[in-house]
Amino acid sequence: MARDGIDNSAFKQIFQDHWNEFKDVYPRFDTPQYNEAVRKMLDCGDPERRGFVQYRYRHCGQIRRIAFTCKSCFCLSCARVYTEQWSDFIARRLFPGVTYRDVVLDVPDFLHPYFYRDPTLLGTFRQAENACLKDIVHTSTGILLDIGTIIVLQTAGRSGHYNPHLHILLTAGGLDPKGQYKSVGFIPYEIMHKKWQYHLLTMLKQNVSGPAVRKHIDRAWKNYPKGFVAYLQPGDVPPGGK
Repeated sequence: MARDGIDNSAFKQIFQDHWNEFKDVYPRFDTPQYNEAVRKMLDCGDPERRGFVQYRYRHCGQIRRIAFTCKSCFCLSCARVYTEQWSDFIARRLFPGVTYRDVVLDVPDFLHPYFYRDPTLLGTFRQAENACLKDIVHTSTGILLDIGTIIVLQTAGRSGHYNPHLHILLTAGGLDPKGQYKSVGFIPYEIMHKKWQYHLLTMLKQNVSGPAVRKHIDRAWKNYPKGFVAYLQPGDVPPGGK
């Protein structure tokens, strides 16, 4: 599509012009992992760099050359196919007939720098989410349920700014201690907000040291008396995660 083509061209040009300069300012990105992703994206669709397949039309003799793509999720041209394949992969692993809910857990802006400076916190971030959701369901139902979650970590918001947050597919229920599935039809927003605040701040307190983080944790409790942002998809949800 024309619009996609324009966006992709501009996206590539930004990296062609500024990637090396960016790494000079932010050396943490000068690693083989990042460099390879950028290189594949820049070479995508270039027959000289990526190779190509060539066809000859039998009726007219005209030759058509099609360059190979990078098939990377970092490339705007290939990301759509990558996303569709990933979505299909996830859909085939959901339990038929089980209702799933979409949950989003966010982080206040003033806490973002801790995750940016230490990316290893992102793994602990996901672990805090799992404990948090189990706690939310337990508090809401009074039953200790073994829930199911599929967690997607995103480190950027819609505008592209750094914003670590979690998108989760959560089973609307779980297995009780006897192995019986129990549905959970309602989870109060107030519980979600407060529980997420508690688990996130506890995780930071346990994994980050120094007076600055203690000051920010105190600020978080004081300035967010109703808890942190936690979105739960409202209304009826079709079975199977559709």
